[in-house]
Amino acid sequence: MKVLDRYLGRVVILASLLALLVLLAVDLFFGFINEIQDIGRGSYGLGDVLIYLGLSVPGRIHELFPMAALLGTLLGLGNLAAGHELVAIRAAGVSVGRILLGVMKAGLVLLVLAGGIGEWIAPAADRMAQQQRGQAQSQRITHFSPYGFWARDGNLFIRIREVHPDGRLGSLEVFQLGEDGRLASAYRARTAEHADGRWHLQGVAGGRIGEGRLQLVQESRLQLETLLDPALLNVVMIEPGSLSARDLYRYVEYRRQNALETARYELALWQRLVAPFTSLVMLFLAVPFVFGPLRDRGAGQRLLVGVLVGLGYYLLSQTLSHSGQVYGLPPLLSVLAPPLLFLVWGAIQLRRVGG
Repeated sequence: MKVLDRYLGRVVILASLLALLVLLAVDLFFGFINEIQDIGRGSYGLGDVLIYLGLSVPGRIHELFPMAALLGTLLGLGNLAAGHELVAIRAAGVSVGRILLGVMKAGLVLLVLAGGIGEWIAPAADRMAQQQRGQAQSQRITHFSPYGFWARDGNLFIRIREVHPDGRLGSLEVFQLGEDGRLASAYRARTAEHADGRWHLQGVAGGRIGEGRLQLVQESRLQLETLLDPALLNVVMIEPGSLSARDLYRYVEYRRQNALETARYELALWQRLVAPFTSLVMLFLAVPFVFGPLRDRGAGQRLLVGVLVGLGYYLLSQTLSHSGQVYGLPPLLSVLAPPLLFLVWGAIQLRRVGG
């Protein structure tokens, strides 16, 4: 059985990696088509597009992995069926359930790889990609350091230590120069949020320098017409779905402690946590299809079925996710419902083929 597991594992892993490579190439192609529309905005050029797409590869791999697992397993086992190898394995007394176990073992190896990429590599790469893209398009002078994000907008110099996924800034310092190039004012704020065309600062302390004297300022709330171009936040902001599970958990706890809405971020957190289970369900689905309706079909038909199943899963998960936010359903229920429904469907199909 160990020999059989290794053989099935090699077939499934190689086929899944090949499917992932093809899906990634297609995804990058459409990403390139989308990005070239922005060439010429600021200093954003072809080289910046290629760097951005290169840095986005880990995140794309993580997103495409469930579909790649489904297609790879369908094609890999389908080739074994076309060569009558599965018939020989069954004739040797190996059940469909035992073959499924070998496939799932291979899937676990792939899941460890995909999970590592999604949790540790993709978030950092996505942040770098978005920062590089936003910096090139904004034409603002920016600098990232261990001490925070620095930006210059006209005669304003801003240091930001925290940028939350919803666009709120935390622990920021603002330095303004006068016409003579000397420091005219300096502020420190606990938080800042852009709304209604203005910046709303909270916990403000600082001072203005004028006519040879310093005027101290300390306000619980302060509104400013101009502080930082909101478009510049694209340099440092990142979508919740691109954050690691650890960062999402910390941010959800932060919003709870401050009595802020958490549904959107809880949904992203559960989607990331349930992603490995989703991939296993995709692997599981492929086995009854190969032994059932696709046993004597060609690779093209298997590929078509895999794409349709993957598309159906995507549409169902997106529908339930958005509906859950609209109707106030628990985020865990919205995320778990699609893989559970497909798991039940796969179990029914497996029972029909004698698994």
